[in-house]
Amino acid sequence: MVERESWGAKRAEITSRPGAGAAYEAARIRFELGEAVRLRREQLGLTQSELAERTGLKQPAVARFEAGGTMPTIPMLERLAEALEMRLSVQFQPLREAS
Repeated sequence: MVERESWGAKRAEITSRPGAGAAYEAARIRFELGEAVRLRREQLGLTQSELAERTGLKQPAVARFEAGGTMPTIPMLERLAEALEMRLSVQFQPLREAS
């Protein structure tokens, strides 16, 4: 199993660049979504290939998503949630409460 880079290390890399605020937030979202999918997939004992088959994706697309490499659409999140036997919940939070 490949050792993943910590979010702290990834954040430091991203925030050192000019104009990093929006890029940081987008990267954080991708990273957290990918991690949540990976953890749930592992809880269910699924391989990336099995999850790909359940969602109609290819295994490399699942791998990229889990690594935080792609920003998903709502329909893609819905397919992933169903395949992972979960319910998708999307919410808006005031900025001062969001973390």
